[in-house]
Amino acid sequence: MFILDKTLHFPSVHLANAEGVVAYGGDLSPDRLILAYKSGIFPWYSEGYPITWYSPEPRMVLFPKDIKISKSMRQFIKKNPFEIRFNSAFAEVIRNCKTAKRNGEAGTWITNAMEEAYNQLHKQGWAKSVEVYQNSVLVGGLYGIDLGTVFCGESMFSKVSNASKVAFIWLVNYLADKDYKLIDCQVYNQHLDSLGAVEIPRTEFLSYL
Repeated sequence: MFILDKTLHFPSVHLANAEGVVAYGGDLSPDRLILAYKSGIFPWYSEGYPITWYSPEPRMVLFPKDIKISKSMRQFIKKNPFEIRFNSAFAEVIRNCKTAKRNGEAGTWITNAMEEAYNQLHKQGWAKSVEVYQNSVLVGGLYGIDLGTVFCGESMFSKVSNASKVAFIWLVNYLADKDYKLIDCQVYNQHLDSLGAVEIPRTEFLSYL
């Protein structure tokens, strides 16, 4: 297994193990994080453990034109139940994603260092968020890394029913209008599968990057 040092370098993703682990260690500096995303790699680890870098095979993605929106959801959206804002409260979104209670999960993978690092990426223009408000209260949202033609989704949260789903649908439509190639969803997720996300070979994903 590859252990990273201070050198700004990653081994080939094709050397990842069966779980998709490419390497351990290194740091969460903006330069390393952006190199990782541009190489098809992302960090995912828990507090107290070494930084772990992944490039899963296959890769879960969503092509904007393939978004699936149920009839009931379309009707729900037409009622304009929320106010949607873009990239206006990034720090609040990542903090809510960090503290959200999730079924079957103990703790969070968004460590203090991760939160600080992605807030720095936001200040540099790489990390962006979608916010969902109800009665002027933030009730849902998501964030990710914007590579220009590929958006790498990271996490979402919802405090009221459908808030995160509406944020995701809004993002897909926004990216489709700007001719983005795909949204990186990283690994299989039943919720995203229901919205049209699919698994593709890692080599295909890398070709889009």
